[in-house]
Amino acid sequence: MFLKLFSKSRSTDDLELVRQYRRTGDLDVIGRLFERHTEMVYLICLRYLGEEEESKDATMQVFEQLIVALKRHEVSNFKSWLHTLTKNHCLQLLRSNRLKDKVSQALPQEQHTLPQSETPQSELDWQALEHGLVHLPAEQRTCIELFYLQQKSYREIEEITGCDQKQVKSYIQNGRRNLKIYIEKNHAQR
Repeated sequence: MFLKLFSKSRSTDDLELVRQYRRTGDLDVIGRLFERHTEMVYLICLRYLGEEEESKDATMQVFEQLIVALKRHEVSNFKSWLHTLTKNHCLQLLRSNRLKDKVSQALPQEQHTLPQSETPQSELDWQALEHGLVHLPAEQRTCIELFYLQQKSYREIEEITGCDQKQVKSYIQNGRRNLKIYIEKNHAQR
């Protein structure tokens, strides 16, 4: 039984499913990969995030990422690649949560006592930033999050995204510009 878990046929089956998905775009194929690897992804998420509900959400987010990521990346060992993708997703979530905590801790004490109808300016800035990130094209958002939130180098971003360094720099530069435009518009509307 133990050796059966590590047999080559399972890995080959995964790679065949990956090839099939890349050829057809059939989401049922992603569903089969999800069924096979949900437990592994969930346990990785649980190890990093420590909370069951957050880990369940993260597991679903990882499989949503597969829809795009498998079309962009050549995968030779699906299970190992999925493990890395999951770990990076969890680290990104942790980094994002830490930044939120830092922003809330940095608020002056008197802002914590404002009436509930008012929101502190820093919180509004943070919300504008979060909304701006959501509105960026996927490549720009990914590169911005990896570079600024996870503090990855250009080379690390290249490896994660499969883009070359010129593309990574372009996505970061354009993402910053688009984020700034979005935030300026958001603040002008208040």
